[in-house]
Amino acid sequence: MAGIWIFAEQARHTLELLQAAQTIVEAGMGGEIAAFSWPGGPAPDELGAGGADEVLMLPPLAGDQPLEAYAPAILKEARQVRPDLLLFAATARGKDLAARIAAGLDAGLCSGCISLRWDKESKTLEMERLLYGGAAVHRIAPLAFPVLAAVPPGTFRAGSGNPGREPRIRHIVSPPASLVTVLERKPRERQGQDLSAAKVVVCAGRGFEKQEDLALARELADTLGGALACTRPLSEEMHWLPEDLCIGLSGIQVKPDVYIGIGVSGQVQHLTGIRGAKVVCAVNRDDQAPIFAAADLGVVGDLYAVLPRLLQALKETASS
Repeated sequence: MAGIWIFAEQARHTLELLQAAQTIVEAGMGGEIAAFSWPGGPAPDELGAGGADEVLMLPPLAGDQPLEAYAPAILKEARQVRPDLLLFAATARGKDLAARIAAGLDAGLCSGCISLRWDKESKTLEMERLLYGGAAVHRIAPLAFPVLAAVPPGTFRAGSGNPGREPRIRHIVSPPASLVTVLERKPRERQGQDLSAAKVVVCAGRGFEKQEDLALARELADTLGGALACTRPLSEEMHWLPEDLCIGLSGIQVKPDVYIGIGVSGQVQHLTGIRGAKVVCAVNRDDQAPIFAAADLGVVGDLYAVLPRLLQALKETASS
Protein backbone atom coordinates (compact mmCIF):
# COMPACT_ATOMS: atom_id res chain seq x y z
CA MET A 1 0.00 0.00 0.00
CA ALA A 2 1.24 3.46 -0.88
CA GLY A 3 0.17 4.97 2.43
CA ILE A 4 -1.83 7.85 3.88
CA TRP A 5 -1.36 11.60 3.45
CA ILE A 6 -2.70 14.15 5.92
CA PHE A 7 -3.38 17.88 5.54
CA ALA A 8 -4.79 20.15 8.24
CA GLU A 9 -4.36 23.85 8.95
CA GLN A 10 -3.85 23.42 12.69
CA ALA A 11 -1.40 21.10 14.41
CA ARG A 12 -4.00 19.66 16.79
CA HIS A 13 -6.24 18.66 13.88
CA THR A 14 -3.25 17.05 12.17
CA LEU A 15 -2.50 15.06 15.33
CA GLU A 16 -6.09 13.82 15.44
CA LEU A 17 -5.85 12.61 11.84
CA LEU A 18 -2.46 11.02 12.53
CA GLN A 19 -4.03 8.97 15.30
CA ALA A 20 -6.84 7.86 12.97
CA ALA A 21 -4.30 6.95 10.29
CA GLN A 22 -2.19 4.92 12.73
CA THR A 23 -5.27 2.96 13.81
CA ILE A 24 -6.18 1.80 10.32
CA VAL A 25 -2.55 1.17 9.32
CA GLU A 26 -2.08 -1.07 12.36
CA ALA A 27 -5.40 -2.79 11.64
CA GLY A 28 -3.97 -4.13 8.40
CA MET A 29 -4.16 -1.40 5.79
CA GLY A 30 -0.38 -0.99 5.92
CA GLY A 31 1.72 1.68 4.28
CA GLU A 32 3.44 4.75 5.68
CA ILE A 33 1.89 7.94 7.00
CA ALA A 34 2.89 11.35 5.67
CA ALA A 35 1.73 14.76 6.86
CA PHE A 36 2.03 18.13 5.14
CA SER A 37 3.81 21.10 6.67
CA TRP A 38 4.83 24.55 5.47
CA PRO A 39 6.52 27.64 6.88
CA GLY A 40 4.28 28.72 9.75
CA GLY A 41 2.31 25.46 9.64
CA PRO A 42 2.45 22.34 11.86
CA ALA A 43 6.01 21.74 13.09
CA PRO A 44 7.76 18.70 11.57
CA ASP A 45 9.03 17.45 14.94
CA GLU A 46 5.50 17.60 16.35
CA LEU A 47 4.18 15.66 13.36
CA GLY A 48 6.88 13.04 13.79
CA ALA A 49 6.04 12.65 17.47
CA GLY A 50 2.39 12.32 16.48
CA GLY A 51 3.05 9.36 14.20
CA ALA A 52 4.12 10.71 10.80
CA ASP A 53 6.77 8.62 9.05
CA GLU A 54 7.40 11.43 6.59
CA VAL A 55 6.79 15.18 6.50
CA LEU A 56 6.01 16.69 3.09
CA MET A 57 7.35 20.23 3.36
CA LEU A 58 5.60 22.71 1.08
CA PRO A 59 7.43 25.83 -0.14
CA PRO A 60 6.74 29.29 1.32
CA LEU A 61 3.70 31.23 0.15
CA ALA A 62 3.92 34.76 -1.14
CA GLY A 63 2.24 37.28 1.14
CA ASP A 64 -0.65 37.77 -1.27
CA GLN A 65 -1.48 34.06 -1.64
CA PRO A 66 -3.95 32.02 0.46
CA LEU A 67 -3.32 28.49 1.73
CA GLU A 68 -5.46 27.17 -1.14
CA ALA A 69 -2.56 28.06 -3.44
CA TYR A 70 -0.96 24.78 -2.35
CA ALA A 71 -3.62 22.77 -4.19
CA PRO A 72 -1.69 22.45 -7.52
CA ALA A 73 1.51 21.38 -5.72
CA ILE A 74 -0.33 18.77 -3.62
CA LEU A 75 -2.20 17.51 -6.68
CA LYS A 76 0.97 17.19 -8.75
CA GLU A 77 2.71 15.23 -6.00
CA ALA A 78 -0.34 13.00 -5.44
CA ARG A 79 -0.51 12.14 -9.15
CA GLN A 80 3.10 10.98 -9.04
CA VAL A 81 3.05 9.05 -5.75
CA ARG A 82 -0.61 7.91 -5.74
CA PRO A 83 -1.22 7.58 -1.99
CA ASP A 84 -4.09 5.26 -1.08
CA LEU A 85 -5.84 7.69 1.27
CA LEU A 86 -5.72 11.46 1.71
CA LEU A 87 -7.21 12.85 4.93
CA PHE A 88 -8.17 16.52 5.31
CA ALA A 89 -9.52 18.34 8.35
CA ALA A 90 -13.07 19.32 7.37
CA THR A 91 -12.66 23.03 8.00
CA ALA A 92 -13.96 25.41 5.33
CA ARG A 93 -10.51 25.55 3.73
CA GLY A 94 -9.85 21.83 4.18
CA LYS A 95 -13.10 20.84 2.48
CA ASP A 96 -12.33 23.17 -0.40
CA LEU A 97 -8.86 21.68 -0.89
CA ALA A 98 -10.15 18.11 -0.59
CA ALA A 99 -12.79 18.72 -3.27
CA ARG A 100 -10.28 20.29 -5.67
CA ILE A 101 -7.76 17.49 -5.26
CA ALA A 102 -10.41 14.76 -5.51
CA ALA A 103 -11.55 16.25 -8.81
CA GLY A 104 -7.96 16.48 -10.05
CA LEU A 105 -7.30 12.83 -9.18
CA ASP A 106 -10.72 11.69 -10.44
CA ALA A 107 -11.08 10.06 -7.02
CA GLY A 108 -13.89 9.56 -4.54
CA LEU A 109 -14.36 11.90 -1.57
CA CYS A 110 -16.18 11.15 1.68
CA SER A 111 -17.05 14.58 3.06
CA GLY A 112 -17.99 14.82 6.73
CA CYS A 113 -16.38 11.46 7.47
CA ILE A 114 -17.01 10.42 11.10
CA SER A 115 -15.50 6.93 11.05
CA LEU A 116 -12.58 5.13 9.39
CA ARG A 117 -12.12 1.37 9.71
CA TRP A 118 -10.06 -1.22 7.90
CA ASP A 119 -11.93 -4.51 7.39
CA LYS A 120 -9.35 -7.31 7.59
CA GLU A 121 -11.57 -9.93 5.95
CA SER A 122 -12.57 -7.97 2.86
CA LYS A 123 -9.37 -5.87 2.92
CA THR A 124 -11.51 -2.79 2.42
CA LEU A 125 -11.52 0.65 3.95
CA GLU A 126 -14.92 1.50 5.44
CA MET A 127 -15.94 5.12 6.01
CA GLU A 128 -19.09 6.58 7.53
CA ARG A 129 -20.84 9.93 7.26
CA LEU A 130 -24.13 11.26 8.59
CA LEU A 131 -27.21 11.80 6.42
CA TYR A 132 -30.54 13.57 6.89
CA GLY A 133 -29.35 15.82 9.69
CA GLY A 134 -27.82 12.92 11.60
CA ALA A 135 -30.87 10.66 11.38
CA ALA A 136 -28.99 8.07 9.30
CA VAL A 137 -25.44 6.83 8.85
CA HIS A 138 -24.07 6.32 5.34
CA ARG A 139 -21.38 3.63 5.12
CA ILE A 140 -18.98 3.86 2.19
CA ALA A 141 -16.41 1.35 0.90
CA PRO A 142 -14.31 2.65 -2.01
CA LEU A 143 -13.96 0.39 -5.03
CA ALA A 144 -10.63 1.91 -6.03
CA PHE A 145 -7.78 3.95 -4.60
CA PRO A 146 -6.82 6.71 -4.06
CA VAL A 147 -9.73 7.93 -2.00
CA LEU A 148 -10.13 11.13 0.04
CA ALA A 149 -11.93 11.94 3.27
CA ALA A 150 -12.70 15.26 4.96
CA VAL A 151 -12.92 14.61 8.71
CA PRO A 152 -14.56 17.12 11.08
CA PRO A 153 -12.15 18.37 13.77
CA GLY A 154 -12.65 16.57 17.04
CA THR A 155 -13.88 13.34 15.44
CA PHE A 156 -10.78 11.50 16.68
CA ARG A 157 -8.72 12.07 19.80
CA ALA A 158 -5.02 12.80 19.37
CA GLY A 159 -2.80 10.02 20.69
CA SER A 160 -0.12 10.30 23.36
CA GLY A 161 2.52 10.39 20.64
CA ASN A 162 6.15 9.36 20.63
CA PRO A 163 8.31 12.35 21.67
CA GLY A 164 11.70 12.44 20.01
CA ARG A 165 10.62 10.42 16.99
CA GLU A 166 12.13 12.05 13.92
CA PRO A 167 10.33 11.73 10.57
CA ARG A 168 11.90 11.92 7.15
CA ILE A 169 11.47 15.32 5.53
CA ARG A 170 10.84 15.62 1.81
CA HIS A 171 10.61 19.04 0.22
CA ILE A 172 7.93 19.68 -2.38
CA VAL A 173 9.60 21.85 -4.99
CA SER A 174 6.53 22.74 -7.05
CA PRO A 175 5.83 26.45 -6.46
CA PRO A 176 2.35 27.30 -5.20
CA ALA A 177 0.14 29.14 -7.64
CA SER A 178 -3.25 30.78 -7.30
CA LEU A 179 -5.48 33.13 -9.24
CA VAL A 180 -6.68 34.49 -5.90
CA THR A 181 -4.93 37.46 -4.29
CA VAL A 182 -5.25 38.14 -0.57
CA LEU A 183 -5.88 41.84 -0.05
CA GLU A 184 -6.18 41.80 3.73
CA ARG A 185 -6.18 39.34 6.62
CA LYS A 186 -8.33 39.84 9.70
CA PRO A 187 -8.07 37.03 12.28
CA ARG A 188 -11.46 36.01 13.59
CA GLU A 189 -11.69 36.59 17.32
CA ARG A 190 -13.08 33.68 19.30
CA GLN A 191 -15.92 34.95 21.48
CA GLY A 192 -16.24 31.90 23.67
CA GLN A 193 -14.22 29.02 25.10
CA ASP A 194 -12.78 26.23 22.99
CA LEU A 195 -15.49 23.60 23.44
CA SER A 196 -13.50 20.89 21.67
CA ALA A 197 -11.01 20.81 24.57
CA ALA A 198 -13.53 21.04 27.45
CA LYS A 199 -13.89 18.06 29.78
CA VAL A 200 -17.27 19.28 31.06
CA VAL A 201 -19.81 21.05 28.83
CA VAL A 202 -22.97 22.70 30.14
CA CYS A 203 -25.35 23.40 27.27
CA ALA A 204 -28.24 25.86 27.50
CA GLY A 205 -31.36 25.31 25.40
CA ARG A 206 -34.71 26.91 24.64
CA GLY A 207 -35.93 26.13 28.13
CA PHE A 208 -34.31 29.37 29.34
CA GLU A 209 -36.88 32.15 29.25
CA LYS A 210 -34.56 35.19 29.41
CA GLN A 211 -30.99 35.89 28.40
CA GLU A 212 -30.00 36.96 31.89
CA ASP A 213 -31.11 33.55 33.18
CA LEU A 214 -28.14 32.02 31.38
CA ALA A 215 -26.15 33.13 34.43
CA LEU A 216 -27.42 29.95 36.11
CA ALA A 217 -25.94 27.74 33.38
CA ARG A 218 -22.72 29.77 33.38
CA GLU A 219 -22.42 29.39 37.15
CA LEU A 220 -22.88 25.64 36.87
CA ALA A 221 -20.18 25.46 34.18
CA ASP A 222 -17.79 27.53 36.31
CA THR A 223 -18.50 25.45 39.41
CA LEU A 224 -17.68 22.24 37.52
CA GLY A 225 -14.65 23.74 35.80
CA GLY A 226 -16.34 23.36 32.44
CA ALA A 227 -17.44 25.39 29.43
CA LEU A 228 -20.78 26.95 28.57
CA ALA A 229 -22.39 26.02 25.25
CA CYS A 230 -25.80 26.42 23.63
CA THR A 231 -28.17 25.08 21.00
CA ARG A 232 -28.64 26.66 17.57
CA PRO A 233 -31.77 28.74 18.46
CA LEU A 234 -29.94 30.57 21.27
CA SER A 235 -27.03 31.58 19.04
CA GLU A 236 -28.62 32.02 15.62
CA GLU A 237 -32.18 33.12 16.37
CA MET A 238 -31.97 34.87 19.73
CA HIS A 239 -28.29 35.89 19.55
CA TRP A 240 -27.90 35.29 23.28
CA LEU A 241 -24.55 33.55 22.83
CA PRO A 242 -21.94 33.56 20.01
CA GLU A 243 -22.00 30.93 17.27
CA ASP A 244 -18.65 29.65 18.56
CA LEU A 245 -20.59 28.07 21.42
CA CYS A 246 -23.28 26.33 19.34
CA ILE A 247 -23.29 22.52 19.43
CA GLY A 248 -24.87 20.49 16.66
CA LEU A 249 -24.68 19.25 13.11
CA SER A 250 -24.01 22.74 11.76
CA GLY A 251 -22.05 23.82 14.83
CA ILE A 252 -19.37 22.29 17.06
CA GLN A 253 -19.09 18.57 17.74
CA VAL A 254 -17.86 17.91 21.27
CA LYS A 255 -16.42 14.91 23.14
CA PRO A 256 -16.44 15.89 26.82
CA ASP A 257 -16.28 13.51 29.73
CA VAL A 258 -19.58 14.99 30.94
CA TYR A 259 -22.25 16.83 28.94
CA ILE A 260 -25.15 18.49 30.79
CA GLY A 261 -28.08 19.71 28.70
CA ILE A 262 -30.23 22.27 30.52
CA GLY A 263 -33.58 22.97 28.88
CA VAL A 264 -32.35 21.22 25.72
CA SER A 265 -35.04 19.30 23.83
CA GLY A 266 -32.50 17.12 22.03
CA GLN A 267 -33.41 17.28 18.36
CA VAL A 268 -31.37 14.98 16.13
CA GLN A 269 -29.29 17.89 14.78
CA HIS A 270 -28.12 18.68 18.30
CA LEU A 271 -27.59 15.07 19.36
CA THR A 272 -25.26 14.65 16.40
CA GLY A 273 -22.93 17.15 18.06
CA ILE A 274 -22.71 15.22 21.35
CA ARG A 275 -22.33 11.69 20.00
CA GLY A 276 -18.81 11.50 21.44
CA ALA A 277 -19.72 12.54 25.01
CA LYS A 278 -18.88 9.89 27.60
CA VAL A 279 -21.74 10.76 29.98
CA VAL A 280 -24.86 12.68 28.93
CA CYS A 281 -27.02 14.35 31.59
CA ALA A 282 -30.26 16.22 30.94
CA VAL A 283 -32.67 18.50 32.77
CA ASN A 284 -36.01 19.16 31.07
CA ARG A 285 -39.57 19.59 32.28
CA ASP A 286 -40.93 17.59 29.31
CA ASP A 287 -40.59 13.90 30.12
CA GLN A 288 -41.02 13.13 26.40
CA ALA A 289 -38.09 15.31 25.31
CA PRO A 290 -35.89 13.39 22.82
CA ILE A 291 -32.75 14.15 24.84
CA PHE A 292 -33.81 11.67 27.53
CA ALA A 293 -33.45 8.83 25.01
CA ALA A 294 -29.76 9.74 24.66
CA ALA A 295 -29.14 10.61 28.33
CA ASP A 296 -27.34 8.44 30.86
CA LEU A 297 -28.82 10.54 33.69
CA GLY A 298 -31.97 12.62 33.46
CA VAL A 299 -34.02 14.91 35.70
CA VAL A 300 -37.60 15.72 34.74
CA GLY A 301 -38.28 19.12 36.20
CA ASP A 302 -38.26 22.89 35.72
CA LEU A 303 -34.68 24.09 35.28
CA TYR A 304 -35.47 27.12 37.44
CA ALA A 305 -36.17 24.77 40.33
CA VAL A 306 -33.50 22.15 39.59
CA LEU A 307 -30.46 24.37 38.88
CA PRO A 308 -30.46 26.35 42.15
CA ARG A 309 -30.72 23.11 44.13
CA LEU A 310 -27.96 21.49 42.09
CA LEU A 311 -25.68 24.50 42.57
CA GLN A 312 -26.37 24.55 46.29
CA ALA A 313 -25.58 20.82 46.57
CA LEU A 314 -22.31 21.29 44.69
CA LYS A 315 -21.29 24.18 46.94
CA GLU A 316 -22.07 22.19 50.07
CA THR A 317 -20.06 19.23 48.74
CA ALA A 318 -17.10 21.47 47.94
CA SER A 319 -17.11 23.06 51.38
CA SER A 320 -17.45 19.80 53.33
